[in-house]
Amino acid sequence: MTEIFPGVDRRYSRRVMAPCTSAVDAPGTSHQWHLLDNESELAQKGITPIGTLLCVHGNPTWSYLWRSLLQHVSSHDLPWRVVAVDQLDMGFSARTGVFRRLEDRVNDLGDLTGALELTGDVTTVGHDWGGIISLGWALAHREQLANVVLTNTAVHPAGYELPAALRLASHPAVHGWGTKSTDAFLRTTHSLAQPALEPDVRKAFMAPYLNASRRTGVANFVADIPFTEDHPSRGALNAIAEGIRTLKVPALLLWGPKDPVFSDRYLRDLVSRLPHAAVHRFEGAGHLLPEDRDIATPVFDWLGQAKNPHTANRGEALAAYRPMLAELDERTEDTGTAVVDINPAGSLSWAQLGTRVNALAHGLAGIGVKPGDRVNLLVPPGIELTSLIYACLRLGAVIVVADAGLGTQGLGRAIRGAGPGYLIGIDRALTGARFLGWPGIRIAAEDMPAAKRKLLGVAHTVPELLAAGTDAAAQHTVFAPADPDADAAVLFTSGSTGPAKGVVYTHRQLAAMRDTLRETYDLKAGSALVAGFAPFALLGPALGATSVTPDMDVTAPRTLTAAALADAAAAVDATTVFASPAALANVLETREALDDSQRTTLAGVSLLLSAGAPIPEPLLAKVQELVPAARVHTPYGMTEALPVTDIDLAGIRAAGAGNGVCVGTPVAGAKVAIAPLDADGNAGDQPQETPDTTGEILVRAPHVKDRYDRLWITEQLSTSIPGWHRTGDVGHLDEAGRLWVEGRLGHVLNTSAGPTTPVAGEQAAESVDGASRAALVGVGPAGAQVPVVVMETVPPARRAAPAPQALARAVRAAVAGTGTQVSAVLVVPALPTDIRHNSKIDRAALAAWATEALAGGRIRNP
Repeated sequence: MTEIFPGVDRRYSRRVMAPCTSAVDAPGTSHQWHLLDNESELAQKGITPIGTLLCVHGNPTWSYLWRSLLQHVSSHDLPWRVVAVDQLDMGFSARTGVFRRLEDRVNDLGDLTGALELTGDVTTVGHDWGGIISLGWALAHREQLANVVLTNTAVHPAGYELPAALRLASHPAVHGWGTKSTDAFLRTTHSLAQPALEPDVRKAFMAPYLNASRRTGVANFVADIPFTEDHPSRGALNAIAEGIRTLKVPALLLWGPKDPVFSDRYLRDLVSRLPHAAVHRFEGAGHLLPEDRDIATPVFDWLGQAKNPHTANRGEALAAYRPMLAELDERTEDTGTAVVDINPAGSLSWAQLGTRVNALAHGLAGIGVKPGDRVNLLVPPGIELTSLIYACLRLGAVIVVADAGLGTQGLGRAIRGAGPGYLIGIDRALTGARFLGWPGIRIAAEDMPAAKRKLLGVAHTVPELLAAGTDAAAQHTVFAPADPDADAAVLFTSGSTGPAKGVVYTHRQLAAMRDTLRETYDLKAGSALVAGFAPFALLGPALGATSVTPDMDVTAPRTLTAAALADAAAAVDATTVFASPAALANVLETREALDDSQRTTLAGVSLLLSAGAPIPEPLLAKVQELVPAARVHTPYGMTEALPVTDIDLAGIRAAGAGNGVCVGTPVAGAKVAIAPLDADGNAGDQPQETPDTTGEILVRAPHVKDRYDRLWITEQLSTSIPGWHRTGDVGHLDEAGRLWVEGRLGHVLNTSAGPTTPVAGEQAAESVDGASRAALVGVGPAGAQVPVVVMETVPPARRAAPAPQALARAVRAAVAGTGTQVSAVLVVPALPTDIRHNSKIDRAALAAWATEALAGGRIRNP
């Protein structure tokens, strides 16, 4: 193969003369187009294409932007023709000498496809302003249109502030100099790549624009951006923007969120116009997405699925669908307590809660919230959050819940990814929204002074909604029942294994989660629960259980004290307690402060659930002493499916020691299987239930998530085995059908002896005198990684350092008993953990740290 530019086979480059019908051209005019086209290569290989990708670049790139699509087809012998055009006055196509506007460019593209005699199914692919032009072609050629693919583009700027880069480039004082006289606009655009473009690739992008005469199209493109109502291209833009609402063909939106030009607000606009589109946001990627990430693989995977769609079997429901609000609707006259707040003290009866929920639902509807609209709730657990959650469910709005424990950066990334239309929050959340640019019409949880309200951009307050909604509810208007299969919630993961992911649940799946908990733990109406674990806070009213959140910071589980837990239990005469391992650890550390009355209250608890991370048997045994009458259970699950399995203290003791943490047997309605690991540590695609076979844990249940939100690629990977959710955890089933968790798939050590899971070695290291928590990580290249233990000690180490010789020898000997030979043992003051649970060790960060620490030089704390 001879390349004319890096990654471009010379055979792809061709020139085509096309008659022009645009009004700006004289009658009978033809122009020469340059394009990259793999038609000849397909013919040479004897491959008949099943469709054509018509790829349109933006400004100031050219067809070179789409070379990865051509390479992918070639290397995989796929039956797709790829036609990547250089627009007129751009790339290596003709310089026409006339100003071509949006309408002309759409028409030009039609002239070209006519000259090419393009027939059969066409998938349009567009980037930047090429996205608008490709959509214009799509609307004019519906009979040929099969699919639409868009990357970082926009169809309408109405109401949006002109992005800084384009504002500068279009300013009269800068425009000519920045876009034509010099190559400043090109260099600025190329600098947006994440990571930076290689020198030869940057040179290739510059190649068609080496002098001012070659850059006229670049300048004209910027001048044709219709940001004002009276702009000559505004009419064409409006027609395309509204026209795509009528497109029903499959659509794929691939996005780089770090784009300073086409930010997430443009993605949200496109989603509103193409609500059926599959979406994937590549965190960390920017404007030049086809350069920043591999888009070819997902594009062709998606095209294959679009032609051969399959649906996943999530398992059969435990019972007929019962709406989440059924209990509230049946208790309109019930004066018994439904929800209690500790600080500040307050409570609502079932009747009062139902009235408040209905009033808030009407209030939200009154400001324009509609079914399907996303409402971000940044309110601590308690009466207010409970009321707002059920008001949104009543209305059919979609709740977006991202834990403040993700930190400002993580929380902002989650909110921008979900793209809520409304944001309801406390002062701190509203401050973040205002100064960090989080999306959504802002609603304050409480009244606030006018000056502060203006500063934070608050449009409404919850008390206002409540007052307005009370009047509307008094008119006895009712909401239509929510579609059971419509979106109900976007719940974000903890971010312990990468950026937090939004997990979408439908109303049916939320109800299935409720039913699973009810069946597994006999949580009947009339129960009273303490929700010290935030995910369970929303389920109390749906279960018909009185609920209370302890006086704690739910974003920091270790703030739960024994006294706070006891006081919360006393407030509702609790039968059930939900808490994370980190929260329970602090409860045990503070139990000496309990008085006799508080101890008596805890002795009355009949069920304690510890969810969020595995919990060691010694800690669980101490918890049992605190709640002697309780069944102590540790369900295993994740945000995507909670719970999956369950085990109690007696079951843990019966299971004994083994390779990993025993998390019990599947809960009601759930099934578990294993996708075995191969010699390289990769999980297969055949579910098995063979005992003692280590692999990725697979789950099937009616309460498994519907999908990952705007993460199409991630979702495809998680459901690549039809009917199963890939958890990303590794483990095995034993002879009794119990599941043992051995770690995360991404944390498997790829050693010369084969894949090694970390948990058994960690447990062995933790059993040594003087040891506390430990992490087993791999250092070195894949296939030759060496195991290294990084651990906390008792008492804690003052600084990171190699372990004392005696401790190192003991740890090596203990871990060797599990079949793993440890290369080094390092001690640290504290292991890095996730923010939400304060208990999941960040092994990926530790592996990188240990690699650096063992390379020599000063060892810094991780």
